[in-house]
Amino acid sequence: MSKGFQLALLSASLLAGMGTTGGVFARETPLSTARPDARTRAEALVARMTLDEKIALVHGLFPPRAKGKTVNELIPSAGHIDGIPRLGVPLVRESDASLGVANQVEQRKGDVATALPSSLATAATFDPEIAHAGGVMIGAEARAKRFNVLLAGGVNLTRDPWNGRNFEYLGEDPLLAGEMAGAHIAGVQSNRITSTIKHFALNAQETGRMVLDARIDEASLRESDLLAFQIAIEKGQPGSVMCAYNKINGEWACENAHLMNDVLKRDWGYRGWVMSDWGAIHSTAKAANAGLDQQSGQELDTAIYFGDPLKADVEAGKVSMARLDDMVVRYLTGLIETGAFDTAMPARAQPIPYARHADVAQRAAESGIVLLKNEGKMLPLTRTAKRIAVIGWGADVGVLSGGGSSQVRSVGGAPIEIPLSSGAASSFARITYHASSPLKAIRAAMPQAKVTFIDGRDVAAAVEVARSADVAIVFATQWTTEAQDVPDLSLPYGQDALIAAIAAAQPRTVAVLETGGPVLMPWLDQVPAVVQAWYPGQRGGPAIANILTGRVNPSGRLPITFPAAASQAPRAVPVGLDTLTSLEAQAAANPANAAQYQLKSYPVDYVEGADVGYRWYERKNQRPMFAFGHGLSYTSFAYRNPVVHGGKALSISFEVVNTGRKAGVDVPQIYVARDGSAAPMRLAAFTRISLKPGEARRVTLTAEPRIVADYDTKLPGWRIVGGRYRIALARDATDRTLVSTTTLDPATMRP
Repeated sequence: MSKGFQLALLSASLLAGMGTTGGVFARETPLSTARPDARTRAEALVARMTLDEKIALVHGLFPPRAKGKTVNELIPSAGHIDGIPRLGVPLVRESDASLGVANQVEQRKGDVATALPSSLATAATFDPEIAHAGGVMIGAEARAKRFNVLLAGGVNLTRDPWNGRNFEYLGEDPLLAGEMAGAHIAGVQSNRITSTIKHFALNAQETGRMVLDARIDEASLRESDLLAFQIAIEKGQPGSVMCAYNKINGEWACENAHLMNDVLKRDWGYRGWVMSDWGAIHSTAKAANAGLDQQSGQELDTAIYFGDPLKADVEAGKVSMARLDDMVVRYLTGLIETGAFDTAMPARAQPIPYARHADVAQRAAESGIVLLKNEGKMLPLTRTAKRIAVIGWGADVGVLSGGGSSQVRSVGGAPIEIPLSSGAASSFARITYHASSPLKAIRAAMPQAKVTFIDGRDVAAAVEVARSADVAIVFATQWTTEAQDVPDLSLPYGQDALIAAIAAAQPRTVAVLETGGPVLMPWLDQVPAVVQAWYPGQRGGPAIANILTGRVNPSGRLPITFPAAASQAPRAVPVGLDTLTSLEAQAAANPANAAQYQLKSYPVDYVEGADVGYRWYERKNQRPMFAFGHGLSYTSFAYRNPVVHGGKALSISFEVVNTGRKAGVDVPQIYVARDGSAAPMRLAAFTRISLKPGEARRVTLTAEPRIVADYDTKLPGWRIVGGRYRIALARDATDRTLVSTTTLDPATMRP
């Protein structure tokens, strides 16, 4: 085992045991100032390369379709770029890695990895330390498996509750998403592995993701999705940025000079490289000149654009030699800055302490599970409950995971795995469960009780089991996946009717939701307790049981708004889904001419602009079912003696007191808006603090200045208008119990 690997594992172990007090993750040195010799070193290497060597580094193989194209071993995974041994340029192997080292449809037979809970669950912790620990763990396993570039760092904001990929991302708020993504990326790269940040930008839905044109004005884009990317890049310093499939304001993301050259490389001073998403390139010279540095997974594109065509364009002067040199320099700079360049890949797979890493996953799950409702203090389950009915298909063997490129083959195997017979995700996704049984975990946590299981497919039989018990726990699931959006926000397979029937027969009913995002709950008034478990990862069973029984006090907070009705969201259904469904039906009816029934580019207008998620609800004066930031505890907290400061920076100091009888974790949040403005309030700072019963602690939160500011396209840059500002010390985005005002000085900041 290498020293670097040992240090990475030690770091994961230490982080797993760290406390969770304090504020957002500490700011690290910006990429633009870290290791100032990295680009100079990269330039010296490129000066010694031939044209063919340069070209070879700016396009990569897709191993499942590229056998025999390299003298090096091709590990089935996402990508492979040969090195240049004579110059010491390393071989690069890339793996998907949002939730663990991915192995989607078991390309690598028998290869397992630790599966974190969904990114939404991690975001629900409001704890960058937990995100960092997860990144450290994934990076350590990746290095042990001989990968040195991870396609992690998903930070696309949730604009629509039905997006099939919401579970991979970090919610709807740019500050929360940026802080959490930055911490995760920094954790990955602590193993001297390069992480990406993705998908740049506005990859906000899966329906039509390869062709849609995302439309939004510049100021709104800067204040929302781009701000999330900007914060995450500052915090995490990723070696690479991955551009998206879709268009933005008429230009393909991987051909968008404004995004890549103007915003990323000029305004933000980004020094690493921009890689394409797999199958996202449409041109050679245009893409290269617009700022794309590398073609990824070339076999998934219609041509190897950055191979011989790029060489020909360089020789013809359509792409300058200086631009090609910059492409290669950026690639090498990203590898050097993150340590991947100088850290040898092990010759063979290394041992991994999976049990220790599973603790990291369980801690994330327990900290991210959200107690949505607890009427009459139904939870935690008391030791007086002698008969417990556990109801729900799959709850006896495991917990659900999301589908697509992030799919982890977790330790313990997949007790349920169902191939898809159709749909855009059918080639690389399966409905998969992790082998972590909630039923077994509940039985272990409550040995004094008789715990009966029924899968719920026979509703009448399930009702009888529930009626004869003291408590009924209903597990409900909603599978979501990359490449497909859910058609609506209802629980599938009649589960809403099942929950309603159980609740009608058993007044002490708990609903546990394993979903990829928000769902509607027509039965909510009938059910006294609701637990949002997300996709809880490979230790999901014990995590859920610990929350239900009170061994762990719930502390998760919603990183995404749960609407009371689909009509509350800016778009009630996936834009383009009707057209896509019609075309698929026509193609099925005419298989000989199926190619002509392809979805063409179409606009998606983001009418909410920068008012994503909870800001949209405030702007429209709509009350959601559960607000962003909402989450209950088995204890209670009070905020006392707030003192607000203004001037050059907005901050608030206050006392947090645990007024209950249990130790617990609170997540104070502050929201700000200019006094007299109609603009919705914005999350400007947050922290996570653990307190014993009766313990009090004084906390100071300072607002992120770009949240207080507006983006001014005429500067261009950020402008804080001088004057009075409102600041809400809150438990969620709708809480206005404690609102103060202060005066801020005018200020401007660079883009």
